[in-house]
Amino acid sequence: MSKLSFGSSVTLKQFADAVITVGKEVTIIGQGEMGIGKSSVLKTIAKQLPEYNTAYIDCTLLDLGDFALPYTEEVRNESTSNAKFKVTKFAPNARFKMHEGKPVIVMLDEIGKAMKSVKNVLLTLMLEHRIGDHKLPEGSIVFGTTNLMSEGVGDLMEAHARNRVCFITIAKSDADEWIENYAIPQGLDPTVIAWVKQFPHCLAQATDTAQRDNPYINIPTRAGQTAFVTPRSLEKASIVAGKRNVLGDSVTISMLSGIIGESAARDMQSFFTVADKLPTWQAIIKAPDTTALPKDTVAKCILVFSAISRVGADTLPMWMQYVKRMDMEWQALFAKALVSSNTKQAIAFSSPEFKSWALANQWLF
Repeated sequence: MSKLSFGSSVTLKQFADAVITVGKEVTIIGQGEMGIGKSSVLKTIAKQLPEYNTAYIDCTLLDLGDFALPYTEEVRNESTSNAKFKVTKFAPNARFKMHEGKPVIVMLDEIGKAMKSVKNVLLTLMLEHRIGDHKLPEGSIVFGTTNLMSEGVGDLMEAHARNRVCFITIAKSDADEWIENYAIPQGLDPTVIAWVKQFPHCLAQATDTAQRDNPYINIPTRAGQTAFVTPRSLEKASIVAGKRNVLGDSVTISMLSGIIGESAARDMQSFFTVADKLPTWQAIIKAPDTTALPKDTVAKCILVFSAISRVGADTLPMWMQYVKRMDMEWQALFAKALVSSNTKQAIAFSSPEFKSWALANQWLF
């Protein structure tokens, strides 16, 4: 269910939907914490508008010469006996896709960090969909993203620029939203997913004053903080976690400290210790009725999320036998995550064993 925020913030999906709905007429700038997935919105919108071209513009790399280059053209002036004159015109950069004849979705990423002169040029693009004398194809969409000014990373839009657009705040996904909408569908490491489930405050909003002492998130005023937890850094942590047997304990923790911070890395290390002592997936599938059940809460959490990422049509019946030996809360966690997964949902609905369990426990849904 969508959360009501009474105008204070929106989800990434709501931001994308707003751009699709009014982006032809209103340029929306989404501002939010770093690493929450703002830059991925272009892909989300493009999937829903396949007839559009896309133009990703990293505003931090733009200079004035990146918009258009001058060329001369000879014209006639009929009022002076068709005398010929050379005039200067400007050819827009091909990156804006103006020349391809299809409407374009232009994403101005990190617009708050652009040079002031670049922002001034972008004003006409945001307000009129125009660069110099050239306009984007009819029906084109322009939107942008930027970080919060409070993060202190150089994002600024002057009042006259803000008045030409609609600024909207994008909220960071909480732990459950991140797990359901991103981590499971993307197949991230189950140990990392379980860690987030057990430490949901690792994805708390930095703007929440109650989180001033939270060691996992980015607090701009905290001295010496070089790494912290965000949805983006968790994705990188997942890659390292999945290679920990090759990297070794020392390198794994060093890398995780550089990705999500030392506090998070040390806490995650304890999850690795538990995960490495769990029964293997092969043992569970071979003997679901006799393979030992973990007793520790963390171990059960890791095992359930591991099953969500591994289970297939051929192994779901055996896993259902195994998971039914656990407490109902773990059965429910597995079932709800499975039916919420775009890639696993069909497997669940085609399994007699799962459908039988769901019918007997329909009060959970």
